Amino acid sequence: MASKQKILIVDDDNNIAELISLYLTKECFETLILNDGESVLPAMESFCPNLILLDIMLPGMDGYQVCREVRAKYSVPIIMLSAKGEVFDKVLGLELGADDYIEKPFDSKELVARAKAVLRRYKPAAAVSEEKDEKYVEYPDLIINLTNYSVLYRGASIDMPPKELELLYFLASSPNHVFTREQLLDQIWGYEYIGDTRTVDVHIKRLREKIKDHANWKISTIWGVGYKFEVRNG
Repeated sequence: MASKQKILIVDDDNNIAELISLYLTKECFETLILNDGESVLPAMESFCPNLILLDIMLPGMDGYQVCREVRAKYSVPIIMLSAKGEVFDKVLGLELGADDYIEKPFDSKELVARAKAVLRRYKPAAAVSEEKDEKYVEYPDLIINLTNYSVLYRGASIDMPPKELELLYFLASSPNHVFTREQLLDQIWGYEYIGDTRTVDVHIKRLREKIKDHANWKISTIWGVGYKFEVRNG
């Protein structure tokens, strides 16, 4: 029997945390509740979560700082929870490495659906290493594998949250094809972040920090339109 996937819930409002835990437990997830940010890193070692639901407004160390510290050591997906609905707050969370952002108050079915969607996108390499018909694209010094969610750049493995990798794979799968921000939002995020095209810009910025321009290829900005994975011949 497969072991349950683990979700770490970090929220200083214990009533909300317990309610989230109840929803997720009904969906056969194993949960652990923490009420402060300082306890998250120790729990990463002892609980080993598959996903973190992280409130922004926490006592002491806030959610942004927790996200920054977790992302520095782990590639586990993070969904940020907050009553703050401004674009700035969403973009800041994404820039720090969050994979998704849900505003409070939220619908329980939406929360569970978002959690499941993120977990489906995040597949540890060991879980699919023997699958056949792998989905990957390969360029000089770059291999993007969507089957096991891995990126090999200049011979080294690069850690990427799921949506970063999906965005890179999507662009690289259609070399020299220009995509608008709206098209990329629809393809990678679906119903999420509709109209919030800065989400795409944030993820492109993070990709460029990890994957530098190559003599044969690069991620190009088409001003006023969007982006393309530009491949040079010769």
